[in-house]
Amino acid sequence: MAAFGAAWYMGWLQRLVVYVEETKEELRRCSWPSWEELKGSTLVVFICMAIIGIFTFVVDFVFAALVRNLT
Repeated sequence: MAAFGAAWYMGWLQRLVVYVEETKEELRRCSWPSWEELKGSTLVVFICMAIIGIFTFVVDFVFAALVRNLT
């Protein structure tokens, strides 16, 4: 309870209220993607993650083989 009183006294609660109000207003002005755009973007992200994962696996495998052969 003392922390709440201190936050109110120092003006932190009012700043928090202003921040939340400004955030809500900004979110109203955003343009949200359609369902089709969202599905397409999600697919692109999954494909990129798979490509990066496969690349990382191959590079790790090659370096591990090189280190094994050098020792």
